[in-house]
Amino acid sequence: MSPRNELRLGIAGIAGVAAAFVFAAAGCGGGGSSSAAEAAQAKPPACSKAARGSWQKLANRIHAPVYCPAWLPNPLVGRWSGSPFNGHEVDPNRSYLVKFLWFDAGLPGGPSEVHVNLRGWPGNPRIPTCDQTLTVGGKTIEKPSPCFSDPKPRKRHFGKIVATLYTANQGADQWHLLYAWHRNGSLYSLSEHVADPYTYRQVLFNLDRMMRALVLVEPQGKSQT
Repeated sequence: MSPRNELRLGIAGIAGVAAAFVFAAAGCGGGGSSSAAEAAQAKPPACSKAARGSWQKLANRIHAPVYCPAWLPNPLVGRWSGSPFNGHEVDPNRSYLVKFLWFDAGLPGGPSEVHVNLRGWPGNPRIPTCDQTLTVGGKTIEKPSPCFSDPKPRKRHFGKIVATLYTANQGADQWHLLYAWHRNGSLYSLSEHVADPYTYRQVLFNLDRMMRALVLVEPQGKSQT
């Protein structure tokens, strides 16, 4: 499903969401209690009971590990099975896309959106290819190009994960900031759309916090990776 179609679904389905909305200070990059933050960091992240079942089913289906986010930016919720806005797709090659989406067209100052993608390509370490539409000499052509581009040179470490930040992305991650990393010959990514109510800096803060809160869910049975 394209990002445009996802937004149309969000607009149609979330007309009843209240316009007034208060974001958690930590999720917006604000200054929360340092002692509370330290306590949260001291405890290992845990995939919620309500969400873990969906991630376990996905891992079992593709016969490969997946990453469950123990934290998501407000107002997203971790359970994606059975939601009209959150959802997932699995391709025949076992690659997957799990999306968390919130959209409100009625907030003061214009529409607001919070959109997070988690993706994986079991057994494939290569960055996927997207078709880029270009106009050359008055003609429109489709040119394949990497879906993730403009990588930052400094690697980021989140526990055992060593990730690269990509700031120019296409396809399902267009207009997103994105972290990509490898595990046992497989590529994984986590991204968030840069859009109101979060600024670029706040989205990067959210991504860092989500990366620190990823929980690896192994398939039950023999893995193919």
